[in-house]
Amino acid sequence: MTHSLSARGITLDFLPRGGVLQHFSVTDEGATVAPLHRAPWTAAEVPDDAPPHQAWLAGDFLAAPFGPGPDGLHGLPANGTWRILPSDPGTLRAVLDGAVQGATVIKELSLEDDHPFVYQRHLFIGGTGTLPVANHAMVALPNGGKLSFSRKRWWESLPEPLETTQGRSRLAYPRRAEDAAEFPGADGGTVNLHDYPWGEVHEDFVSGIEDPASSLGWTAVVRPKEGDLFLSLRNPAQLPMTMLWHSNGGRDYAPWNSRHKGCLGVEEGVALPMLGMSARETPDPLTAAGQPGLLQLDSSGTVDIRHAIGAFGWPSGQSVAGVMLEGDVLTVTGDWGAERKLPLRGGWLGLAAAAKPRKHILDWDL
Repeated sequence: MTHSLSARGITLDFLPRGGVLQHFSVTDEGATVAPLHRAPWTAAEVPDDAPPHQAWLAGDFLAAPFGPGPDGLHGLPANGTWRILPSDPGTLRAVLDGAVQGATVIKELSLEDDHPFVYQRHLFIGGTGTLPVANHAMVALPNGGKLSFSRKRWWESLPEPLETTQGRSRLAYPRRAEDAAEFPGADGGTVNLHDYPWGEVHEDFVSGIEDPASSLGWTAVVRPKEGDLFLSLRNPAQLPMTMLWHSNGGRDYAPWNSRHKGCLGVEEGVALPMLGMSARETPDPLTAAGQPGLLQLDSSGTVDIRHAIGAFGWPSGQSVAGVMLEGDVLTVTGDWGAERKLPLRGGWLGLAAAAKPRKHILDWDL
């Protein structure tokens, strides 16, 4: 059973199984913008040994741990069940049934009239140790897209290709490159990560590491044919990695069957193990620059992870050249002068510094 959340001009559904934010849409200048992806199969087509979340693969969800874990790929938050909590108007709160390394996990989604953004946060209450964490938004790009990013130090692929025997990966692994427009390809050439797709039938994963000087982390995906734009916002001091999953027909086995195409995962998080070369270095280059490589839980406090995704009309189809936040106004600028000014809760992301553990437990009925 899904739960709906809406405000003037924006709506979404929440699926407790897997904690999925789905059917996200924004009404902007008379048009409906609905940028998120949904897999083309039914639950009955998913093999019994596949991660449970593949049965409802859609929208955006929390992965903790991001990658392999004891509760299946992307952890209990992606594969388990969330229980709805009493919430204020315009807000949906849910608690994960079960713990993540001893932590209780709360999800909060909130909307505001005339804001084209979903404000989502995840609270890890207690727990011990460190783990890789990321949001897992998937953008539908059936007609291709143009990608832009806040400033990155470098881009890096996984330790090994996603697919070798039952599909195709087209990037070189493991590799690093400073320029997203010239990332090493498996064929000895280069690919331009600002384009989607940049190749035929492939399954690939690559991460961008934020410049420590960035004040706002952002990823913009322009859909020129649809005339709209998907925008992801985060605090780069806490979530220094933008991870891109290119799923474009590169898996030949069930339930994928070479038909999962036009899906771009925009997965914002902190996940050092996804870096095929940097994770092997001591110290790793994130730690050396004062950036986190993993989420640190606090046994006596709460760690608060915030992330916003938005969508709006962008009829020019221009690539995004810049995103700037001043107070409660976000300005998005195209590379040929297009511009949108959008309302945003300016202080909500906590951009002055990364969120720190707070020494209290939230007073909710869990």
